[in-house]
Parts: sequence; structure tokens; C-alpha cells
Amino acid sequence: MIKKSILIVGAGPVGSLLAIYMAKRGYEVSVYEKRTDPRKTMVDDGRSINLALSHRGIHALKKAGVEKLLLESAIPMKGRMIHNLNGGQSFQPYGEKGQYINSVSRGGLNRTLIEIAASEFGVRFYFDKKCTEIDFENNILTVEGNSKENIPYELLAATDGAFSIIRNKLNLVCGKEAETNKLSHGYKELTIPPSKSGNHLIEKNALHIWPRGSFMLIALPNTDGSFTCTLFLPFEGENSFAEVNSKEALMGLFKNYFPDALPLIKGVEEEYFALEPSFLSTVKTYPWIHNNVFLIGDAAHAMVPFYGQGMNAGFEDIRILDELLEEYKENWDEVLPIFQTQRKPNADAITVLAMQNFIEMRDLVDDDDFILRKKIEFRLHEKYPTYLPLYSMVTFSDMPYSEALQKGKEHDDLMKAILSIPEIPLIWNTPIGWTKIEKMFAESIQ
Repeated sequence: MIKKSILIVGAGPVGSLLAIYMAKRGYEVSVYEKRTDPRKTMVDDGRSINLALSHRGIHALKKAGVEKLLLESAIPMKGRMIHNLNGGQSFQPYGEKGQYINSVSRGGLNRTLIEIAASEFGVRFYFDKKCTEIDFENNILTVEGNSKENIPYELLAATDGAFSIIRNKLNLVCGKEAETNKLSHGYKELTIPPSKSGNHLIEKNALHIWPRGSFMLIALPNTDGSFTCTLFLPFEGENSFAEVNSKEALMGLFKNYFPDALPLIKGVEEEYFALEPSFLSTVKTYPWIHNNVFLIGDAAHAMVPFYGQGMNAGFEDIRILDELLEEYKENWDEVLPIFQTQRKPNADAITVLAMQNFIEMRDLVDDDDFILRKKIEFRLHEKYPTYLPLYSMVTFSDMPYSEALQKGKEHDDLMKAILSIPEIPLIWNTPIGWTKIEKMFAESIQ
């Protein structure tokens, strides 16, 4: 099946980058989006204005030849800055020297990709066009805006996100149902404004975390000197959205648990009570393809944001799809089943890893055993470069997510054994202690 045109539903970052890839291959590309053209409005749609762009996403952008323009406005985050209850701070680097993730504006990145796709590659975008129906047998998409339109297509890519209409329609015709797991936590966004001189009030090149067990506050830097803060609370129970329902309760929460953040967040009451908390969920679905329609990005594998891999995984989807198109000479009948078979296990794995990282961020980053584990893992990697900590496997490599998940489990077993060595906190960095660690490591890789 050799195709000459493709219709894309969803003009978010994944849909826009896919449009560039397809246009570069010579396809006639049309993109339909229910939202208003972001080039004409700066109004955000309620989602986080920050994304964490890392190796996998950058790799896909490089292959499209657009990474330099997008990285110009990115802020490197070299590690986590942990804020304890007493206002003290400790820095935990993400990886080796020179390794970092990038805080980027969701809206800015999306607008730039749309502008490149439209101006440089002739992609046609149609905004304020909501998909309402799809006829899989006759290849017709129905959209509604000012009027109802029936649009024929040769090939259709669904990049319409976690709440994908196309996925729901595909599941109906296939007699399947997506597995949606809603997290017991939600979030609200707050803002640390810039200083009067336009500078960042706290460390610029870090992702800030206030871990408090069952809940947490995080902050990512913006180019205007501000930080976007996200408060994650359970919906019910102690220190929950249900409990923090008054100005007094909100002030009590911040004074007790985030005392150093409170003076920085201006208008905390106004922002907190302006909107209802947003939900977080994981979506797994199968199949991803039906006739000439395929799901990609969040439409195929929505995940919670705690590994910062949602966009990166979607961009990686596109790169791998493009490589398969090259290998199989754009025979979509061959490519789509292989793409689904390759990516489905990795998509499932990163959704698991994202949930694990939520527990790590809110519960463990300030834990003594966790901090010791990170020190030992860093030392092991220095001496044995083939030993990659899980975070590095996920964030700074192209290793399949499923492989990283499996290796992460093996690392957990090894580190549990190492941390059970008597007096390991005192002896790990001594010749005797390190000899024991190396012996266990050697046994683990035999």
C-alpha cells in the first residue's frame, strides 16, 4: 500500500512533528484540530505550559532537522533540587556532567512546529474543526466547525491525545475497550513570578521538588524568569483537595509543608481556587491500527507526567515509524503492523515507569537509602560504563523502554542486596565496602 496523502487528526506537538516528517517524504498532508489556531492566540488550553524535552525527543527533532530552533528557547535542567521541610535544599544531578533535560514551553514548541510545517513544508492546517465520526470502511472522516464536512482520506493518523475520539471510534468497530486507570491524585498549577529585574528567584537550571510523602509540589523554569509550579494532592483524605477547601486550609498546608515556597508564589489563593483540580490517568489500548487508520503518541499510550516522557515517547514513535517506512519502502500494509508490534510493549513499559517515578519523586528523593543508592549507582557507572542507572536508560538513551524496565528490575534486586550489607552507609566508600559492592555487582552480571 503506497500512499501519497495523509490526514492527521490533532495538531499538538506530536501531530505537528508527524506532519513535518510526512511532508518531507513528499506526502500531501492535512491536519485537522478542534482547538483554535495557537498562532493567533496565546491562551493556554489548561494543560501544563512546561514540557521536559530529553534525548528521545531531541533525536526525533534532529532527524526532522528542526531541533536547533526549538532548543534556542529551552532551559537546561541539570538535576533535581530537593526542598526539605526546614527550607534546606540539596541538588541531585540527573546524569553525568553535560547531561540534562530541557524545560520547554508547550505552547511555544507547538506553535513553532506548526509554523515550520506550514511555511516550510506546505502542510495545510484546519483549526476549529472537531472530529465527530469516522467511516473506517469507506475512508471518510466527518468534522464539524461552522459546517459539517465529510473528508475522504487515503491514510489517517490519530494524534488527538489522551482523550482521542479516533481511538474511541476504533475501539467500537474492533469490539475493544481502552484500559484507563485514573490516578487517585490530581493537580493544580501555581506560579512563581520573576524578580523585579526579570530573573529567576530560585535556581534556574533545576527541576525543583518539595516531596512530602503522599503529595508534592514541583516547579519548572520558564524563559521569562518565572516558574510553573504544580501541586499534586490526593483527591480524598489527609492533605487532599477535599480537605484543602478553604483559604485557611490552603495557607495551613503551605505554612506546614512548603514554607520556603509560600513567599515565592504570588496569588496562591487566587490561582488555587480559580479552577477545579485536573485528573491524571494512564491509557492503554489495543489495537492501534484498523484499515488505513493508526494511533500514535498519547492517543495510543497516554501516561502520567512523572518521567517527563509523554512527548518524548510520542516523538520517538514518529522516528521509529519513519525508519520503518524507509526500510519497507513506504509499504504501509507491512509497516503499520510492525510498528504496532514494536511499540506496544515499549509504550506499556513507559507507563509503568512513569508511575514508579511518581512514587520516587513524592516519597523517596529525600530518603537516606535512596540518596545512598544514587551515590553507589553513580560510582558503579563511573567504573563500569555499561551499568546505566534506570533514569539514564530512560532519559539519556534510545534503549527500548521495555528493556529499561527489565534492567531496572534487575538493578533493584542488586541494590537491595547491596543496601542490606551491614553498616553499608558507613563503609560503602571505603576499600572494604567497595570490594563487597563490586563482588555483588560481578555476581549479578554473570
